[in-house]
Amino acid sequence: MGTRVQQPEKFSMVSPKSFAIPKSIKASNGIDNENAKSGGDGQKVMIIGGDGYCGWATALHLSQKGYEVSICDSLIRRMMDSQLGSDSLTPIASIHQRVAKWEELTGKKIELFIGDICDYEFFSEAVKSFAPDSIIHFGEQRSAPYSMLSRSKGVFTQTNNVMGTINTLYAIKDYAPNCHLVKLGTMGEYGTPNIDIEEGYITITHNGRTDTLPYPKQGSSWYHLSKVHDSHNIHFASRCWNIRTTDLNQGVVYGVKTEETMMDPLLINRLDYDGVFGTALNRFVIQAAVGHPLTVYGKGGQTRGFLDIRDTVRCLELAVANPAEPGEMRVFNQFTEQFSVNQLAALIREQGKGLGLDTQVTSVPNPRWEKEEHYYNAKNTSLLKLGLEPHLLSNSLVDSLMNFAIEYKDRVDYQAILPAVNWQKRATDVK
Repeated sequence: MGTRVQQPEKFSMVSPKSFAIPKSIKASNGIDNENAKSGGDGQKVMIIGGDGYCGWATALHLSQKGYEVSICDSLIRRMMDSQLGSDSLTPIASIHQRVAKWEELTGKKIELFIGDICDYEFFSEAVKSFAPDSIIHFGEQRSAPYSMLSRSKGVFTQTNNVMGTINTLYAIKDYAPNCHLVKLGTMGEYGTPNIDIEEGYITITHNGRTDTLPYPKQGSSWYHLSKVHDSHNIHFASRCWNIRTTDLNQGVVYGVKTEETMMDPLLINRLDYDGVFGTALNRFVIQAAVGHPLTVYGKGGQTRGFLDIRDTVRCLELAVANPAEPGEMRVFNQFTEQFSVNQLAALIREQGKGLGLDTQVTSVPNPRWEKEEHYYNAKNTSLLKLGLEPHLLSNSLVDSLMNFAIEYKDRVDYQAILPAVNWQKRATDVK
């Protein structure tokens, strides 16, 4: 039987001196809790994958907003760093140190359940114990390049992601039928069709008959296809079991800072820049900081949706506060702006000038299987209608990313910022 791991009363704390304290972080003895907004009203939210990049920032944000938060995580993302020989650019504390520091600063406790949601016995016990009003599901292998490293990585990605989501659906059906599932999908599920991308559904007239159907999916990696399978499974379970679900098709997230993660060095979020887990934007920013040319894959016309990590946590808050109806799977496209790779490179080069950086751009062979020039126009109105006020990249790039990259450039592994995975090249199947 899976073991429920709660936060111990005491930790062997790592001294903050063990972490390089960013100039941009002002260590705090706490915040003004009397004036903090308590939008959660004590509702319980379990965050699967709460030790990861999006999950950690969301856990702190919702806790600060008055939600009772728990984290369920197997900590496998940290193991993958060791497996690949990579690391976050920013030094991150252990999950136990993180939640202890959060409670010390705010008086708010985050309960921990350390285990794998693919182990249904463990996970069902966690759900029964915590009795969540909402479950936010980040807990999946999230890297397209990782899923294309080898057969075993592709099989793991699909097995882990699809099984974990099915277990989550069963746990809600069996033990928390009124719980609202908020599942993190990806804009990559849609691919790059030559028509506008709607929010999850499209109305079609065919041979004189009209219906509204799930939008066609064209994932371009085993990772993206695992998300496609998740969406189909959630859609079925929502209707079959009358479950409330929201599928958030998220664009590329950037940034390190949120109000909560900047309260203390032990709360800082991770920043991945390597060729497996890092995004093009992160990679470009790190390359600019260390004087390496920005490596544009292929023609650079690949266009995607982007959003600031501060908008990610706000989107999750809005989704939780405004749940779907029973039997409904809502789909929100979660991004705020669209950029091509060439546009990102130009923006970073221009903003780097203000920091004294002479940034060059070079094109390298594209290791991915993707269109390098294509039409792209995705809709994203639902979260804006709920009250999202976006942070724009042009206004926040230096503050949210470039200053961190410059401050931590001594931690950069130059080999890690180069292409690491070729979609079509035969790879040795190393486990």
